[in-house]
Amino acid sequence: MDKISLQRLIAENAYNVGFGAKKHFASYDIIIKLPYWISFISLAIGVIQISCYDLRYDKEISIVLIIISIASLFLNFFNSSVEDYNKVGSQLTRNYNDLKTIYFRVKNSNATSFDTEIQEITRIVNEGYSISITKQVFMSQWYAHFKFFYEMQIDWIDEELHFKFFKDKVPNSIKPLLFVLLLLILIWLSKSFYNGYIGSI
Repeated sequence: MDKISLQRLIAENAYNVGFGAKKHFASYDIIIKLPYWISFISLAIGVIQISCYDLRYDKEISIVLIIISIASLFLNFFNSSVEDYNKVGSQLTRNYNDLKTIYFRVKNSNATSFDTEIQEITRIVNEGYSISITKQVFMSQWYAHFKFFYEMQIDWIDEELHFKFFKDKVPNSIKPLLFVLLLLILIWLSKSFYNGYIGSI
C-alpha cells in the first residue's frame, strides 16, 4: 500500500474509532445527566404552572412532562452498565490517539513499505470492534456528532476526508426532522402572510 492510500486509511479508521469513543461518552453523559435535567426542568415548570393560573396549554404541558418523566425511567435499565460506557470510551480515545501517532509517523516517513504500521492499525481497529458496546442510548448518535466534530481535535482527519457540514456533520437521522420543521415554518409563514394580506383588503 502506498503512503497516500495508507494515510487516508488511517484517517478513515480514526474517524470510526474516534466517533465510536464519543458515542460511548454521549451514552454515558445521557444516562448520568439527563434524569437530573429532566427533574429540574419538570420542577421548574411545575412551579411556574402553580404561580400562573392562566397559563395557556396547561394540561398539554403536564402531559408532555409526564411522558418525558416516564421516558427517563427507562434510562435506569442502563445504570448497571453505565461505567462500561465510560471505560470503553476512554479506551477508544486511547486507540484514536494511537492512530493519530501512526498517521504522523507515516506522513513524515520516507519509507516505501509500511507493514509494521498496517499491523498496528489492524490490531487497534480489531480491538475497537471487540470492546465496543452495540446497545447505545437513544439520541447518543446526535450528541456524538457534536462531541466529535466540535469538541475533538480532528483537523488531521479533515485534511484527508474533507468533511462537509450538511453531509457529514449533521446526523442523517435528524435531516428528515429538519426538513419537516422547515416545511411547517414555511406553511405557517405563508398562512400568516395570506391572512395578513386578506385582512388588509
